Amino acid sequence: MNMPPKVTSRAFERLAEIGAGDQGKALRVAVEGGGCSGFQYDIALDEPKDDDLVLEGSGQKVVVDSVSLPFLANAVIDFSEELIGARFTIENPNATSACGCGTSFSM
Repeated sequence: MNMPPKVTSRAFERLAEIGAGDQGKALRVAVEGGGCSGFQYDIALDEPKDDDLVLEGSGQKVVVDSVSLPFLANAVIDFSEELIGARFTIENPNATSACGCGTSFSM
């Protein structure tokens, strides 16, 4: 059974740190065609829309549009701080292969 993506508390905390909710913005996670593996993630601050799935925590929101949702079933949206920089990451069990950049995948 497909479950909606999960958002870690670390990701919600980061959104709170950057004041996303205070500005009426949510973290939009979308899947688009393209990238080196066929699909790529588009992650941006955006305003929630009517057909979005809204995931809420710590007073913050992460939104996924209805087209991207099936691609993100059971995925985990996290925030990672590494040597190469801090970024929101997606652990996606649906992806059969991913490229090294971490933003592109195939199914």
